[in-house]
Amino acid sequence: MKAASIAEIKQELSSRPQRELLKLCLHLAKFKKENKELLTYLLYEASDEQAYIESIKIEIEQEFELINKKTYYYIKKSVRKILRSVKKYIRYSKKKETEVELLLYFCSELKKMSPSMKGNTALYNLYNRQIEAIKKAISFLHEDLQFDYTNELEN
Repeated sequence: MKAASIAEIKQELSSRPQRELLKLCLHLAKFKKENKELLTYLLYEASDEQAYIESIKIEIEQEFELINKKTYYYIKKSVRKILRSVKKYIRYSKKKETEVELLLYFCSELKKMSPSMKGNTALYNLYNRQIEAIKKAISFLHEDLQFDYTNELEN
């Protein structure tokens, strides 16, 4: 089955009645966990972005506490899993400020982690890639925010 383009889907959805659109949204939410998470963000959390960011930060902190620190292999797997979920939450928001804040927090938690990420090349490279991503995201922000986030990044 070939998927329709976004333009075709938009045109079809605009011709459907509201009750049918509601059914389609609910069906979509039941189909996949990410769809339900995205709808939850859009309906409940998009209006208060700062609370959304704080809840994600708490989740990141909890995930870092649960990391199996016996070997760097398990640490790398866990850190990558945390980063995947952070990126997913960033995609939901689509706001550069949110991206910068969450990635800064992720990097600060990674830096605080014991054993040090500097003991493993893969973790250190992952950290550096996120720093570059933060710098790139900062460049799209307003000048005042750029200054604030750049200072925070340097610290």
